[in-house]
Amino acid sequence: MSIVLVKVLGLDIGGANTKAACVQTLENTIREVQVFTKYFPVWKNPEKLVEILQKLGEAAGGNFDGIGVTMTAELSDVYKTKRVGVEHILGCVKKVFSEVPIYVLTSDITLKTLKEALASPLQVAAANWAATGWLVAQYFENCIVLDVGSTSTSIIPIINGKIAVQGKNDLDKLICGELVYTGSLRTNLAAIVQTVPVRDNVATVSSELFALSGDIHLILGHINSEQYTCETADGKGVTCKEALTRLARLICADTEMLTEKELIEIAQYIYKKQIQQITTGLNQVYQHAKKTATTKIPIIITGLGKDFLAYKAAEQMIPQTVVIDLDKLLSDKVSLAVPAVGVALMSIKQGGEKK
Repeated sequence: MSIVLVKVLGLDIGGANTKAACVQTLENTIREVQVFTKYFPVWKNPEKLVEILQKLGEAAGGNFDGIGVTMTAELSDVYKTKRVGVEHILGCVKKVFSEVPIYVLTSDITLKTLKEALASPLQVAAANWAATGWLVAQYFENCIVLDVGSTSTSIIPIINGKIAVQGKNDLDKLICGELVYTGSLRTNLAAIVQTVPVRDNVATVSSELFALSGDIHLILGHINSEQYTCETADGKGVTCKEALTRLARLICADTEMLTEKELIEIAQYIYKKQIQQITTGLNQVYQHAKKTATTKIPIIITGLGKDFLAYKAAEQMIPQTVVIDLDKLLSDKVSLAVPAVGVALMSIKQGGEKK
């Protein structure tokens, strides 16, 4: 009797971060999961994506039995349309992994061949939420997944064992609350607040790209400098002092005009407003999901911002519900790249079914 060892690389190709998960199974049981992340702003040099994918494949040791792919990078404005983005991204994947079966995730929670995906590009655009939902649905019959990443927040209802989203694309998800464009690192603070309190007054904010959400969370101690993995708004460093300098510019001031205490108070105010952004979307999805759920609906939190954004947003739910950290089921490394892990496991299952 032969022992079946399968090794698949899952890729979640985002506009700013590309994540890879190398999953090995032995006789259909997970043996090892490795996660790799590369900060890569695709809009700066889209042709470099080939090099990024090569490096991720090498880091995972190569010799793959299959490649699972999902993406959000097609939304980048370097591409004229999403179709053009999907075609370019999948072309890069094919160049790097030409000798390996490639499976591409769709918004219908199925995997397509490369040829099929290219024939229906809008079906595979921004479908990484489907991998996250599929993975969590292996553990929970009813829940809502709250995934707060560096750029955006995905809210995925799972009802009676099935992913029960209203929206299949980003536009529809923004309408129904399943996508909230606020994240742990890359959100322009002017997209979170229009005014901030200062010295017993209220100041409107500048709409310039002066500071990011990463600055707020660095100042408040939610992340450290190593976790601030994206570029800063001014291209400078990721110390607390430099973050305070950027925050002061949000209201057209500087650190000689505002004290550290005043800036920290502004940071705390913006933090609360960001939590409210997420809670609004979460409540919208929860109210719709509870109409068909047969049991109580816990909130499953994951992503880079799970502890200081997702958990806090879930705490404010009305009515309150149970909050479960996905790390309790999976390792903390996995929770930072859930779509990549999910699409890898889906690909292993599909590959086995086709044998």
